[in-house]
Amino acid sequence: MRIYLVIVDESEEALVALQFAARRAAKTDGALHLLALVPPQPFNAFAGVQATIEEEARARAETLVTAAAGNLLSQGAKMPVISVHMGEDIKIVRKYLEEHPEVSALVLGAAKEGGPGPMVAHFTGAGMAHMTCPVFVVPGGLDAEAIERLS
Repeated sequence: MRIYLVIVDESEEALVALQFAARRAAKTDGALHLLALVPPQPFNAFAGVQATIEEEARARAETLVTAAAGNLLSQGAKMPVISVHMGEDIKIVRKYLEEHPEVSALVLGAAKEGGPGPMVAHFTGAGMAHMTCPVFVVPGGLDAEAIERLS
């Protein structure tokens, strides 16, 4: 079974990647892994305040990825594997791929305009040599019809 890893955040790029991966998984009898990343929070000298800030950031990420999974289920997709991790995004994705050798492809979305984001730049640039699976970069300007046709 093919497993597609999608990084879920609030960006349009993530939505395009998720739509493509969901359609691809449906057509190949595959599955999705959804990974929400919680960036390190700015240091606060008061431990209680720091813990609250980190918990709120984690809760936002969990809500986002759970909503994405719910949306997929409402469209008839299989229940995806959901993970939420805190730390530096590229390191987390690398570690996730090492711990999940069953992942067949990392699916990232590109911006509609401008240069690639840091994840696309890393995983299609210098970081590509160390990848354990292919990287799909979905153009941000694709509409639903194009995603359906290309997936």
